[in-house]
Amino acid sequence: MPPVERSAASPLLAHPLEAPSAFRPEDLMQAVRDSRGLPDDPLPPICVLDFDGDLSDGLVGLPGVAPVRSWACFHTQMLGVTFGDVRCGVVPRTIGGPYAVLVAEQLHAAGVPVIVGLTSAGRVSPDLPLPCIVVADDAVRDEGTSLHYLPQSRLVDSPSPALADRLMRALAPVSTVRRGRVWSTDAPYRETSAQLAAWAAEEVLAVEMQAASLFAFGQARGATIGVVALVSNGSDHDGAQFDTGEQAYRVRVLEAIASAGAAHLAP
Repeated sequence: MPPVERSAASPLLAHPLEAPSAFRPEDLMQAVRDSRGLPDDPLPPICVLDFDGDLSDGLVGLPGVAPVRSWACFHTQMLGVTFGDVRCGVVPRTIGGPYAVLVAEQLHAAGVPVIVGLTSAGRVSPDLPLPCIVVADDAVRDEGTSLHYLPQSRLVDSPSPALADRLMRALAPVSTVRRGRVWSTDAPYRETSAQLAAWAAEEVLAVEMQAASLFAFGQARGATIGVVALVSNGSDHDGAQFDTGEQAYRVRVLEAIASAGAAHLAP
């Protein structure tokens, strides 16, 4: 039998974008419900992907915070939090584009109307204060997941600019907030000084690991997606590094995200 002919190009650059998926999030979630006897109840309308998990760890055990039993996922737990009359779900440690999109696919398939990635990030623009918050408008696609959803391009735009508007307004009382471009990478330990300088020259504010993946997913699936980055460090920063604030600050960020999501869903 002759050998199968294979292209020398990376498979990432030749993904059959229009072909239907053989493995669907609906199928996985039904398997979880069947194996665990979970109810098929609605999830909170606003769900947050908590990249670091510190926010989620601090929520455990607080009054009114409890696991959401209807979250049908083998890989994660969801915590339910209520601010006033706004119900919010938080999924911890969704680290990196592939994992964030895996969870976002399931949230979207379960009918969640607003999904926000809350990520930590490093400073790229030397003019960005530390610490601060960045609401992403678009993202450099230096990762692989987005190529399974959209054709090749240098950048991917936010699929939900109206949600970004509301996130900016809600977060403004919490911290210094900037809006703009981020650089999404799969390999944070391979960032180079030359890359940081080059992306800074192209108006990139911060570097993180999931915005491009989530934005491409959102565009392809028609999902409402936002990305909020807590910028906590920088290779050019002489002060304290990786400071994402105390738990009270993180909860204020979560409350602001919930408020923005509720405003987005309001008639």
